[in-house]
Amino acid sequence: TLDESIAYRSKFLTEYQNRSYADLYLSTVAKVRNAEGLASSGSSELTEAVAKNLFKLMAYKDEYEVARLYTDGGFASKLGEKFEGDVRLRFHLAAPLLARRDKVTGHLQKKEYGGWMIHVFQLLARLKFLRGTAFDPFGYTAERKAERTLIDDYRAMIEQHIAILRGEQIPILIKLARLPEMIRGYGHIKELSISKSLLEKARLEADLENNRFAVAAE
Repeated sequence: TLDESIAYRSKFLTEYQNRSYADLYLSTVAKVRNAEGLASSGSSELTEAVAKNLFKLMAYKDEYEVARLYTDGGFASKLGEKFEGDVRLRFHLAAPLLARRDKVTGHLQKKEYGGWMIHVFQLLARLKFLRGTAFDPFGYTAERKAERTLIDDYRAMIEQHIAILRGEQIPILIKLARLPEMIRGYGHIKELSISKSLLEKARLEADLENNRFAVAAE
């Protein structure tokens, strides 16, 4: 159900960062749910879209999250299910502070690291409280800045539009709310998908504005 999916995502974001981070998610979803109910009784598709896509943006997979997923027990359990005896691990990473860039494309190049990276991951997972702070060594990279900006811009966009929401505008706003589904991949692939989503955002917001003018003219 919608309530169950919201609760699951809130729990995930608490583990991802902390309780206040999850509360930010919950408060935004609650505002949308209230506005949608007032604009169109019984409607929930907009709330569902925001609940899914705001979560997608907030749970971006950075260095701390990769480290947490490798060390929370799930990865070790899956290895145990598939392999017996001693297991030797190799990780192929394009660490933003360590990786070199391709001289032609400018893209970060992956490098192989040994099983000792698990110990690095354990340390990083404990340092997730640095995420987004002035002491976050990864937070100054262009990709991490872009990810944080996407969250802020998405919340601002949604709250701006629901403040004057009318029932006939919900279908367009649902499309706007689903724009993060276009954002995929990492590095230069993600940069390209963000650019495409921003172009689509401009088009949809123009449609929404035209709808408002049409309604006002009636």
